[in-house]
Amino acid sequence: MKNDVEYKRFWWHSRRGMLELDLILLPFLESEYTSFSASEVELYRAFLESEDQDLFAWLVTGREPLPEHAEMVKKIRGYVHNR
Repeated sequence: MKNDVEYKRFWWHSRRGMLELDLILLPFLESEYTSFSASEVELYRAFLESEDQDLFAWLVTGREPLPEHAEMVKKIRGYVHNR
């Protein structure tokens, strides 16, 4: 694994206050983390700083994300769609 400490931190922060988000983010992280580029690591870190209601709106209801999160939201949506 790239960085076990970083992965564990991401895993912990991917556990959210909403089951729907947990069911999206944890499998996504477990599947995709090892293929993250350095820039994607930073994008995911910033993405996780968002509020749960925003993450839910972007990932579940399809609301357009903030521009700085658009790439990560697209990656997560693609993962969910292809699962």
